[in-house]
Amino acid sequence: MAFIKVAQSDEIAENSGRIFEVSPGRFVALFNHGGSFYALDNECPHEGGPLGEGDVQRGCVSCPWHGYRFDLATGACVNSARLKVAKFAVRVEGGDILVDV
Repeated sequence: MAFIKVAQSDEIAENSGRIFEVSPGRFVALFNHGGSFYALDNECPHEGGPLGEGDVQRGCVSCPWHGYRFDLATGACVNSARLKVAKFAVRVEGGDILVDV
């Protein structure tokens, strides 16, 4: 596992997400839902929408382009069983959010 520091816990408001570049050209969407943090690949597999800009509700993020919803805990799409995004392990140490990319 290669955990890297991505953000501070106070940088992401509850029930929202942000996009972070974790390596050149590789972006992760990091979410705060109910005080827990989740990391998914930022690119929606439907047509490449930025998941980190989507609405977070009831444990899912909605793609802002076409509304496909992805479970924050698993990366599974609740609208289509054929779609899924990569999910990354997250841990919080002090105020640092670390993601296993």
